[in-house]
Amino acid sequence: MRTLISTAFVSLDGVMEAPGGEPGYRNSGWTFKDVAFLPEAYELKGREQEEAAALLLGRASYEAFSPVWPDMEEFAGYRAMPKYVVSTTLADDALVSGWGETTILRSLDEVAALKETEGGPIIVHGSAELNRNLADADLIDRYHLLVFPVLLGAGKRLFSAADKDRQLLKLVEHEAYANGIQKNVFEVVR
Repeated sequence: MRTLISTAFVSLDGVMEAPGGEPGYRNSGWTFKDVAFLPEAYELKGREQEEAAALLLGRASYEAFSPVWPDMEEFAGYRAMPKYVVSTTLADDALVSGWGETTILRSLDEVAALKETEGGPIIVHGSAELNRNLADADLIDRYHLLVFPVLLGAGKRLFSAADKDRQLLKLVEHEAYANGIQKNVFEVVR
């Protein structure tokens, strides 16, 4: 079984919306506006590209990342790996060319089936709604979180507000950086 990893930049209060400056959110760009850049705080991001064997995105994140990431050197590791987009509305002709093999999955059942295939870890970037749905369906195996020392209040959250049984997590890696960012890697306890 493949490992499904959710990776996110999150505020201390769990907001993951618009960390890089995306338009339409009043606190857009919060990861770099008031937090000093320290390269060591982002080491996890490079390691993810080396360890991941596939990229899983929701439709909105795919539509935001696919026009930009293929040409960005920071994301060169994702160019060749298979990509999967979970969407009930995205058409095959809407997929970008030049970013490698991309498959549309129409349901969480198809994500569960993908996890049953041979291969290395599958990583989920962004994709707030998809992350919440994956967690509610107990499909996430690990969380890679860079927690920023900021409270944003409103915004899309990483974690679901669904009334469900508690989910225990095991902290397997952590570090705090001089700029206040905390790296927290959790495995889901089953």
